Amino acid sequence: MSKSMYEHVHPDEREFVDRANEWLEGAARYHELKLTDFLDPRQLQLLSMLANSQPDVAIRLDGGSPYAERKRALIAPDYRDLDGEDAKLTVLSITPADTRFAEIGHGDYMGSVLGLGIKRSKIGDIHPREDGCHIVVAAEIADFLNLELRQVHRVSVFTEVLPISELRSSESELAETELTVASPRLDAIASDVYRMSRAKILAPIKAGRCRVNWKVEEDPSKALREGDTVSLQGFGRFRVLEIGDLTKKGRYRVKIGKFV
Repeated sequence: MSKSMYEHVHPDEREFVDRANEWLEGAARYHELKLTDFLDPRQLQLLSMLANSQPDVAIRLDGGSPYAERKRALIAPDYRDLDGEDAKLTVLSITPADTRFAEIGHGDYMGSVLGLGIKRSKIGDIHPREDGCHIVVAAEIADFLNLELRQVHRVSVFTEVLPISELRSSESELAETELTVASPRLDAIASDVYRMSRAKILAPIKAGRCRVNWKVEEDPSKALREGDTVSLQGFGRFRVLEIGDLTKKGRYRVKIGKFV
């Protein structure tokens, strides 16, 4: 990868770019087939950009559903038909033994799975529902999770491994709220969403713990736009749904949706 292209990625992303280039070179020069772990949307964007500049390589992305956020990538020489290749996706179906005692959310399911020592890269999208949850997982860890996962948020659960064709997907729920902020800057909106002072929100942003549209963003003054998705490590994520008119006091009306 040329130095000029490196200038367009955050330093934290360069290790992934190097790995992606190795995958692409393996396919182009050595006719290798590579199946990656689950990649987040920013990694998928980088991989697609790199693949577009490599004419001898084909890629296929699969996350189990048409609107999947996290996907595995199959990378191969361009002459190979990837439609018939198995992305090795499996569904872990989780059913609480008793749903009366707690509302179990996305973060609870993810925390329980990661608490078993599973890497995030082995887990795809998490689809919570009122009667349980379907999690897309790498096939190689499905049996382990089926054996070991017995509790989510202090609630006993039953598990079952299902083929990916039986995935019951669900859209992420957004808890909408309206704010008035001094400006549409990242630090202004994020401090209100996460209920932190403007001074305190600066440290995690400048430390690289904030992502805007899955890309590390260290500039607190970055102006957010409608549709932007913001995440702060350890605090969850939200989407800017609408940036409205100014109030009489000169503040911006902003509608956000926090992922629950």
